Amino acid sequence: MESADFNGDVIILGGGLVGLTLAIALDAHGLRSVVIDPANPEATLAAGFDGRASAVASAPWRMLQAIGVGARLEGKGCPIETIRVTDGLTPRALMFEPGEEDGAVGIMFENRLLRVALRETALAAKNITLLMPARPAEVTRDAAAARVTLADGRTVRAPLLIGAEGRRSPTREAAGIRIAHWRYNHAAIIGSVTHERPHGGVAHEIFYPQGPFAILPLPDDAEGRHRSAIVWTVEESAAPAMLGLGPRAFAAEAKNKMGGLLGELELCSPLSSYPLGFHHAASITGERLALVGDAAHGIHPIAGQGLNLGFRDVAAFTEVLVEGARLGMDLGDAQLLARYERWRALDTFMVAASTDALTRLFGVPGRTASAVRRFGLNAVERIAPLKRRFMAEARGETGKLPKLLQGMRV
Repeated sequence: MESADFNGDVIILGGGLVGLTLAIALDAHGLRSVVIDPANPEATLAAGFDGRASAVASAPWRMLQAIGVGARLEGKGCPIETIRVTDGLTPRALMFEPGEEDGAVGIMFENRLLRVALRETALAAKNITLLMPARPAEVTRDAAAARVTLADGRTVRAPLLIGAEGRRSPTREAAGIRIAHWRYNHAAIIGSVTHERPHGGVAHEIFYPQGPFAILPLPDDAEGRHRSAIVWTVEESAAPAMLGLGPRAFAAEAKNKMGGLLGELELCSPLSSYPLGFHHAASITGERLALVGDAAHGIHPIAGQGLNLGFRDVAAFTEVLVEGARLGMDLGDAQLLARYERWRALDTFMVAASTDALTRLFGVPGRTASAVRRFGLNAVERIAPLKRRFMAEARGETGKLPKLLQGMRV
């Protein structure tokens, strides 16, 4: 291997939730990663950096346990015991309740706690080099290798480059990979509230024509107050006014929106917002290149599957690379990348198309549209095989499951 300051089996551009998870999964199987990210960990791990929370579905949670991250998260999340879906505040609801032998649908974690656990695991790993903060100045890929020159002059070399920088991936753009994309003209308002009544581990998805309103269970705080995360979809033009509401006014509006089902509310975190859109890459591979997570696909948070899709990418790609390494293959080999592309293409497209269709269906105003939606929800509630299919999707257990999603090493 030619001279470089850092050599690895893969270079991962992007040290977010998906990028670090991939590095840790590869380390668990003896493969070396160099992770490059311009963000300063001191900033990204600070309490006020990102107030979001994520639902880790049961299959990705098994992966996190298998690669050693789960132990650092035990007791820090809130199991989702039931998902309750309604069209507005109608008392009729579609209920997803797993059987006793199945366990929780997933676990809610604050994103900051996920980042802390991933970073601690990566720092303790033998086969991970973290270059954070570090900014790529030049990236090249050819028949021999992938190379990255950093802004400070240091160089990194590996057989394979992985883009994990998120929705606006510069790696994807530099590779000329086209994406299908559109905006929903909506924004998600993110925050956490304490509330009078316990949530009982129930995640609520209340659909309004203006956009869905999600209430996601969190663990009680240190004082024993019940907490939930809110993801409130509003028209993009209304987001600044929502963010400008005082804590009491926001809590009153949120209580209204959820029909008072959790009693009195208090805002217990800063509010933030981000625009909502859809994108799907025409290809997730190139010469010595692969994309994972939001660099490959970005969907509406309507079903809480965005991060889980990225974790499913990680599980499949780890299996492909580990099996390739055991056969002595070049990890940038086109055959390995084609296998990853085939494995992930249908799953990501189906989830993306489904969430886009749901977003549009539940956004249609009017009594007729509402009647159609309620008929559909009632039908799913009554038809057991259809309901099981939706439940399997929510748990991340559809399609050919990689070994990591089954809780096993490759």
